[in-house]
Amino acid sequence: MRLLAMMFLAALLSSCGVAYNSPAVRGGVADGTQVRVMALTAESVLLANRSAYRPQTLPAIFSTTAGGGSGLRGAGALPAPVLDDPQRPGTLELRLPPSVDPGPYRIGVGDVVLLAVPRGGDTVEELSGLLAAQNARQGYTVQDDGSINIPDVGRVRIAGMTIDEAEASLFNELVASQIDPTFSLEIAEFNSRKVSIGGAVSNPVVMPITLTPLLLDEALARAGGITVEDQDFASVRIYRDGTLYQVPLTRLFSDPALRNIRLVAGDSIFVDTAFELSAAQAYFEQQITLAQVRQQSRVAALNELTAEVSLRRANLNEARDNFRTRTELGAVDRDYAYITGEVGQQSRYALPYEQRASLADALFDGGEGIPVKTGDVSQIYVLRASTDPREFGAVTAWHLNATNAANFTLATRFELRPDDIIFVAEQPVTRWNRVIQQITPSLLNTTVNAATN
Repeated sequence: MRLLAMMFLAALLSSCGVAYNSPAVRGGVADGTQVRVMALTAESVLLANRSAYRPQTLPAIFSTTAGGGSGLRGAGALPAPVLDDPQRPGTLELRLPPSVDPGPYRIGVGDVVLLAVPRGGDTVEELSGLLAAQNARQGYTVQDDGSINIPDVGRVRIAGMTIDEAEASLFNELVASQIDPTFSLEIAEFNSRKVSIGGAVSNPVVMPITLTPLLLDEALARAGGITVEDQDFASVRIYRDGTLYQVPLTRLFSDPALRNIRLVAGDSIFVDTAFELSAAQAYFEQQITLAQVRQQSRVAALNELTAEVSLRRANLNEARDNFRTRTELGAVDRDYAYITGEVGQQSRYALPYEQRASLADALFDGGEGIPVKTGDVSQIYVLRASTDPREFGAVTAWHLNATNAANFTLATRFELRPDDIIFVAEQPVTRWNRVIQQITPSLLNTTVNAATN
């Protein structure tokens, strides 16, 4: 009889909510809190997402690059940084070299000029010393001192002259040597003024500057074209007179004017495929070393530039590591949502930086989810307290009934806000099982005591 009484008492207590108190969401006014239950639908999701919210942003150190360098002592002019130093831009910056007009071509050391005279009787005989074994045409290489050596005339300096100026100088020399000055002069090989092209091109090449202006698109075409798969952060970098310029590849293809940039002697062109200067820096270092062997100060300047960039990068990495450590230790103010009820693990969910998280993100992050045996998918709530002080802490309970699994698509669109409470109720049978689990030991003890007495 005592056993039956105890069982009856346990059932009575459980029905009254004394034996086991299970959390639940109840609309209306409860314990001084006004709760409004709103069913999650496509329309109510839009309403919930209208609340003002701006995700926290990462510190500036996570968008800052190591950049280029400033002028260093004893190094002369250094490449100007292609990117804004403080912030990584959303798109690559367009930095154009100044327009130039070098004027007519001037003959330089290494060029090969072709001297031609008309064929025929007396003229050939009079110029026999000049044209011996030359068939009226002869090529001459401009020597290191800027002159060419013509038989029976001697050395004539033509380096630094235009073709017209060189013809006038040769005319005077021929007249002074009492030789018929009937001739023509042309440049057979252009070797003194060159442009180098490297990086993501089919055929890296060094090409000469000739009488015809050399444009950027022509130079790229003669190098076999650009071989870049992702154009978003690819660029054509131009190194000229100690300054680094940049043309984003997307802008180059869309703007015909950019393809007509005129190149000048000494330009180095590098097609870069990454948002860093490391590959371009190595290329420019090689070009400077080859072109300016005797100018060791430039080599030292590049070494200093590399060291400065490395120090900046090390400082940035240290600052980022410090921020991560402070975050792990809870020293950084974060926005959180809280997950409770019948879930894999009750916890707080850190809202991400610079983007918005959804209800589905919080429920399924880490693979926890809702236990199918104990969680009631028809009773999923997001509890959001009103920020209006006139409502005295009123709470809106956004209710998701996921009995129809298709409604989980609403969870992927419902945006969380700081201090949201995600609550999943337990299954009715789970509540009863827990009542039984708590009462059974007491019943057994009572029965044993009764039998002992």
